[in-house]
Amino acid sequence: MKKTRLSQLSDRRAETTADREKAWLKILSAYRQPHIGRSTFELTVTLVPFILLWAGAWASMHFGYWLGMALIVPAAGFLLRLFMLQHDCGHGSFFGRRSLDDWTGRMIGVLTLTPYDYWRRAHAEHHASAGNLDERGVGDITTLTVAEYGALTRRGRLVYRLYRHPVVMFGIGPAWLFLFKQRLPFGMMRSGALPWVSTMATNVAIAALTGVLVWAVGAVPFLLIHLPIVLLAGAAGIWLFYVQHQFEDTHWSRPPEWTFQYAAMHGASHYDLPRPLRWITGNIGAHHVHHLSSRIPFYRLPEVLRDYPELGELGRITIGESLSLVKLVLWDEASHRLLSFREAEAHQTAARSALPTPA
Repeated sequence: MKKTRLSQLSDRRAETTADREKAWLKILSAYRQPHIGRSTFELTVTLVPFILLWAGAWASMHFGYWLGMALIVPAAGFLLRLFMLQHDCGHGSFFGRRSLDDWTGRMIGVLTLTPYDYWRRAHAEHHASAGNLDERGVGDITTLTVAEYGALTRRGRLVYRLYRHPVVMFGIGPAWLFLFKQRLPFGMMRSGALPWVSTMATNVAIAALTGVLVWAVGAVPFLLIHLPIVLLAGAAGIWLFYVQHQFEDTHWSRPPEWTFQYAAMHGASHYDLPRPLRWITGNIGAHHVHHLSSRIPFYRLPEVLRDYPELGELGRITIGESLSLVKLVLWDEASHRLLSFREAEAHQTAARSALPTPA
């Protein structure tokens, strides 16, 4: 049967959109080359201040814990930035040399409590399947569809509600992830030796560094300084990851509708942060550009937005707008958008009331 004119027009529009997104891949390839000197500089101006702030917090404890707390917050910011450098190493975009990136990422992973090779594999799966409803579960924040949530038992719905609660997501979640979950290669227990070697080697290195610092400053000062730094940095990191994929105009679909290019550009946001926060977060707010071309070094992402301002408006959200996103918890395949629990329940009630009444 011949296609209707409307169907042919729809296909041509889809082809045009796909061609335009593929063209962006070619355009962005010009920004993929890192500069060794710049990368070295970025590592230095992140690692050295972190060490100095950590030492300053310890020294300040002699004059009162609350004085030291003033330095813990910026130290957490620099630890977050170290994770962003580790993130670029995982994509091979920091130095652009695989072995140098890998060993830099492994060493940073001791400070961020993140086993580099294990995390890199999980994160690669996230990039390959982001926005694909049939490929959820690895490196993602668990997001159910309205239908999946409705099919759960009462206990299952309670567990999901607790998981998505802000206190759990951004409070308990960072502690669980960085202190406990990443001590074993969960999700990759049967994926060969590498996840185990990465995790166990990182654990040994963390234990050795912890032992040295406890010996040098004492167990209580170490915990009072380092634990808040890790938890603050972890909460900020999870928040960033959350708002970069859980926003009103995000995109989820199933193959064959799902395509990598479209999901990258429309399933990841542009978190438009003030300049100081862009610096401390390694420009990760330009997440749609990063997903489309993950080999672009973080310090070149502003070049892309400067040269192609139209990308800056795509999926753009501000800090104020992002605060309301925590209520969006379920994907509605009918309306193609994220809903709150209340909205989902209202939709289901309306659907039931629209059903014909049995005679």
